[in-house]
Amino acid sequence: MSVKWQKEVFPDVEIDTSQPPYLFKCQLYDLTGVPPERQKIMVKGGLLKDDADWSTLGVKQGQKLMMMGTADEIVKAPEKGPVFMEDLPEEEQAVTLGHSAGLLNLGNTCYMNSTIQCLHSVPELKFALHQYPQSERRSDLDHPSHMLTVATRDLFNELDKTAKPVAPMQFWMLLRKKYPQFGQLHNGVFMQQDAEECWTQILYTLSQSLRSPGANENPETVKELFGVQLISRMHCQESGEESSESETVYSLKCHISHEVNHLHEGLRHGLKSELEKASPSLGRSAIYLKESRINGLPRYLTIQFVRFFWKRESNQKAKILRKVDYPLELDVYDFCSDELQKKLEAPRQLLRDEEGKKLGLKATKKSSTSKENDVKMSDAEGSSNVAVESSLAAAQDDAPVEEKQLTGIYDLVAVLTHKGRSADSGHYVAWVKQESGKWIEFDDDNPIPQREEDITKLSGGGDWHMAYICMYKARVVPV
Repeated sequence: MSVKWQKEVFPDVEIDTSQPPYLFKCQLYDLTGVPPERQKIMVKGGLLKDDADWSTLGVKQGQKLMMMGTADEIVKAPEKGPVFMEDLPEEEQAVTLGHSAGLLNLGNTCYMNSTIQCLHSVPELKFALHQYPQSERRSDLDHPSHMLTVATRDLFNELDKTAKPVAPMQFWMLLRKKYPQFGQLHNGVFMQQDAEECWTQILYTLSQSLRSPGANENPETVKELFGVQLISRMHCQESGEESSESETVYSLKCHISHEVNHLHEGLRHGLKSELEKASPSLGRSAIYLKESRINGLPRYLTIQFVRFFWKRESNQKAKILRKVDYPLELDVYDFCSDELQKKLEAPRQLLRDEEGKKLGLKATKKSSTSKENDVKMSDAEGSSNVAVESSLAAAQDDAPVEEKQLTGIYDLVAVLTHKGRSADSGHYVAWVKQESGKWIEFDDDNPIPQREEDITKLSGGGDWHMAYICMYKARVVPV
């Protein structure tokens, strides 16, 4: 149908009558800039309400609707005088604010919005998406995955170009098309979903679409950025059998029990598990103890706090509210395999030496492999010294990506929190560290500045927001 607003007419506006009218208003917001709460749309029986039933309104193919309402306008600056932020063009406003735009909640979509804000903070992922072609699709990639990747790219671009809240309509529609579970309805309303499941499915899709078979550089972008290589030893106490396997996972699990008070303890528990599988020597199933070590590290380490479990009595995912502290700086050296620990020794020494130099300390005598590498450490975000941070960030920018080495030390850059008692209810929020070092709380369409010292207080122990997913960025040193 067509929509007339002021002197403009928008032809061929699609209406999905299976969705509430609020989503239609979000579409019109994208077209006109009139926020949904200001829109007055005339339909049979009066004004269109956000939760109205389309079937009772008698809308027909090709019908023309009338909309009234004023768009958000940038206040004009006087010819001479100070320039205020609201007087700037949208792109300049976004730069001046120092953070990206918020995302409108399309109806219990805070799980999706918070996931997008966290992933959007990864510049390497944005760069890979920017290079993704819209028209060309690999023959081994399904069409829904291709379209969801294009929508992710476009949404990331839009978040960077405006200071106004963005309605992620296209992305959400394609996410539901690829993964129908996110389109579940209850009493005609979209249900709350698990943010970790959304995070996992989006990364899986991007891991398939951003692969470049045969490419010399970054053939598997997502794996390089987020993939954790594990090597596991399995032992059956009953038969004495032993075996080993390797796998790539995209997050580490922090298991929570009455013994776990800190992230390190939860990770240690998460790297040990029991599983039942067939025993060749016994000729039946047996219990195996599986112990895993990290054998390859990513640029961004994702950690999930396993706070939800299935409660049969209530037939829903119940939540573990226990407080589990997590640090701004995380060292995973102790969880690494012997082989990886040896590889990390030289980069870690470089890191310590450079941090010592900034503090006026003498460097440790360099080994033969590193004595020529009198270079600046890069990306050491955990320091409290602003001058140190800027010089290290500059060093990171100057060094080629392939010449950087991981150190096993990570800095917290994003936290996805959940408030409530169940994964399928409550509210999700993203807390993201900006390039300036400042933290922003993204509560759907409302970005709120926060202090760094308050970020680690999201550790649980009550009904307030508590960390569900933490994302850490690797400190690296040039070779």
